[in-house]
Amino acid sequence: MKVDLVGARWVKSSYSGNGGNCVEWAPGAHAGLVPVRDSKDPQGPALVFPASGFAAFVAAVKSGGFGDI
Repeated sequence: MKVDLVGARWVKSSYSGNGGNCVEWAPGAHAGLVPVRDSKDPQGPALVFPASGFAAFVAAVKSGGFGDI
């Protein structure tokens, strides 16, 4: 499925500045979906995740579910 991200408001991760490995996400860009992109390549592709899956991923990261990465 192609999602129109023209006019999306991108927000940089609060972990930006950790050696240039930064991501941005566009909350509210499309109902039920969360687009994510590389902040160093804003014209490049975006990955689009179901909002529930993205929320589960963020919760797992916050709780240390992926170990020490």
